[in-house]
Amino acid sequence: MNPTARFTSLALSAVLACAGLASTPVLAQTTAGPAASATPPRRAADPALVRALQDHVWTLQSASDADGRAIEAVQPPGHPFVLRFEGSRASLRGGCNQMMGSWRLSPRNELRFSQLAGTMKACEAPLMNADRQMSALLTQPLQARVQPGDAPVLRLESAAKQVLSFSGQRTPQSLYGAPTRIFLEVNAQTVPCQPGAGAPTQCLQVRERRFDDKGLQVGEPGPWQAFYSPIEGYTHQPGIRNVLRINRFERPQPPADASRYVYVLDLVVQSEVVGK
Repeated sequence: MNPTARFTSLALSAVLACAGLASTPVLAQTTAGPAASATPPRRAADPALVRALQDHVWTLQSASDADGRAIEAVQPPGHPFVLRFEGSRASLRGGCNQMMGSWRLSPRNELRFSQLAGTMKACEAPLMNADRQMSALLTQPLQARVQPGDAPVLRLESAAKQVLSFSGQRTPQSLYGAPTRIFLEVNAQTVPCQPGAGAPTQCLQVRERRFDDKGLQVGEPGPWQAFYSPIEGYTHQPGIRNVLRINRFERPQPPADASRYVYVLDLVVQSEVVGK
């Protein structure tokens, strides 16, 4: 019996207009009279805090209300929320859908997100509710503070004393610079492999795909090959074939037993459920 396939495409909702991170100083103005009056420069957002937000991926560790009780709705088991700040855009994953919007940091370290727009995937009720609850928490003014260290902690506190605590991990961009964008098709089934001197294991099967500016496939994909490297942010489900948009980073000094590249999932472009 031939496999049956069902294709779905994830389309992100339009991202709201980006907000600037800092204000431009106001130049002094000279009056026609003998005495000149000047407008003092406006304060800008703390550049060190802005840089810390952008240079890390932030994973939710705890959420509590004003009485210190855990906000369970935004902590679904096995689905931690992950927050990223990229330029003036922010993205959030963890519940059901990816959510995106703009963000702004005030000189007093007050963090404001725009209304978050998300993809339209349907999931189990607890995950859908987690998205709604987290979106509601993030779209209110939040006081932001980062505790520095090898594992920095981002603390966001609302006026109602709700607290979200995130642990930080350096982004590949901050470690390796700008990535190269590639597309990989991942086969539905893994294959036995033996990467390097390690013990035999199961590896993904991938082949590179190419698309033009209109999203149309260019050329024919090459042969399937065993893929030994992990893809950060991607969890393979047997029986599902995916086309992934990948950010590929190059390590300047890769370890002897590791790939020169780091692969990070940017978007699942297509999914094909392969039946038996």
